[in-house]
Amino acid sequence: MKMFTLPSTDIVVPNVVLGMMRIQDKSDEEVRALVGAARDAGIAFIDHADIYGSALHGCERRFGDALRLTPSDRSELVIQSKAGIVREGPYFDFSYDHIVESVNRSLEALSTAYLDILLLHRPDALVEPEEVARAFDELSAAGKVRTFGVSNHTPGQIELLRRYVAQPLVVNQLQLSIPHAPIIAQGVAANMQSLEQSVVRDGGVLDYCRLHDITVQTWSPFQSGDGSGPFLGSDRYPELNAVIDRLADKYEVPPEAIAVAWITRHPAQMQVVLGTTTPARVAAAAAGSEIPITRPEWYELFRAAGYRVP
Repeated sequence: MKMFTLPSTDIVVPNVVLGMMRIQDKSDEEVRALVGAARDAGIAFIDHADIYGSALHGCERRFGDALRLTPSDRSELVIQSKAGIVREGPYFDFSYDHIVESVNRSLEALSTAYLDILLLHRPDALVEPEEVARAFDELSAAGKVRTFGVSNHTPGQIELLRRYVAQPLVVNQLQLSIPHAPIIAQGVAANMQSLEQSVVRDGGVLDYCRLHDITVQTWSPFQSGDGSGPFLGSDRYPELNAVIDRLADKYEVPPEAIAVAWITRHPAQMQVVLGTTTPARVAAAAAGSEIPITRPEWYELFRAAGYRVP
């Protein structure tokens, strides 16, 4: 498992992350088996959010109840959670009160004294950055959150926060998979007027994050991105799967590993957030952490997904 120090922090992290979005209905034994499979594969980074689960903080509580982490156990994990979405609204809330209350409830649900990373989950159009700054200052001073970041934010939205927030924003979590790669594909086709792929929709967020030492965490790495489900093994992506299967045979790994390797091969040093609750699939995906696919292979997968290389 490839490890690196998260820029602007002293937190050492793997480039594959275990997501906890779907554990609400899992038994204690199933949750422990999932986390154990991740740990065996070298993944000691856990991703949560306050809205994950059938009830608010449901998955966090399921994790906390199942793992019952001792202080020693807790020190071996990097635990990240998110706040800002009001699911029942639905709307977003980056107010001081909401952020602080959400973190306090996350800590109680997880049975931990601190989060290693807190992300603002989706942009709040009504954000008052001074309120965010006040919440971050309080949470940091109290030792409840070690460091901070965002999720699904544009460069302009991050810049607005950075103007007020004292702490570095070290993460931006964004959707990325081989067939859903607009954050990469636009730059490849820049300045091609007649090509839809060349249209800038995100403000150049990937390059922005690289320039400002913000680690991109990629979610839904096995999803097609259009709401039609996974692309691996799907007859909707015959050309892409043919290339994936050939490379899987070459490197003697499962197809999931190639899907992960396409992301981890990128020099932005991104992290891949897994959403599976199947221990075998966690192990399969983790095998892509350090596969050295070549530049021609990376571009072949990119083209097979339907993107244009001018």
